[in-house]
Amino acid sequence: MHRFYADPARSSEDLVYLSDEDARHALSVLRLKEGQTVEVFRDGQRYEAEIISAGRDGVCVKPLSLLPSTEASLSITLFQGLPKSDKMDFIVQKAVELGVSRIVPVIMNRCVVKLNPKDASHKLERWRKIAREAGKQCGRCIIPEITEPCSLSRLPSLSFLPGLNIVPWEESEGTGPLAFSRSHPAPASLGILIGPEGGIDRDEIALLRQAGFIPVTLGKRILRTETAGLAAVASLMALYGEME
Repeated sequence: MHRFYADPARSSEDLVYLSDEDARHALSVLRLKEGQTVEVFRDGQRYEAEIISAGRDGVCVKPLSLLPSTEASLSITLFQGLPKSDKMDFIVQKAVELGVSRIVPVIMNRCVVKLNPKDASHKLERWRKIAREAGKQCGRCIIPEITEPCSLSRLPSLSFLPGLNIVPWEESEGTGPLAFSRSHPAPASLGILIGPEGGIDRDEIALLRQAGFIPVTLGKRILRTETAGLAAVASLMALYGEME
């Protein structure tokens, strides 16, 4: 079944209009017609719906039944040290598929990438589009938020910083995902910070410890930045029962 996101500005309790982008795709690419059944996401919920009008004014659907939510009960924020080239595209896509609620690009000491305002705006627009398409593909009821890049020093002051946060670090020993989940059995939200290609330096680890981040290990092998965050998210989602 084809999936679409609602345009909240035009939708009512009984009728839902697709966003302009989704409407164009439904009409021009998928050639959908009145009477066909689709899946629509509105206000964080998922519905089976019927197309009741499709034309120049857009695509309007009528929700028929509420479907089970696809969202995890554990809200994960991924703080990702900015990687080089197009690795962030891959990280955003896969993190959305795995169920993260928010992705925060973080500027750290060993980041190779140096963003100017124009580049940052362009990349942010691209990452948000990737997040939207990934969310639609995998059936997310919400589109995870991709925030503007921020410096590591700003992390402790962020209003949305979870109350519980970890930082996988190659020099950490003893506490891995399993041990962490056993000592923190039922968090409502969790932050995971991943360093860039060059890793995290000791001054940054000291700052993170002061902010309450808990260093953890992801095993004996050193993972690439594009692997580490996804491995951490997937393992913790599984350990907290979000893959059952």
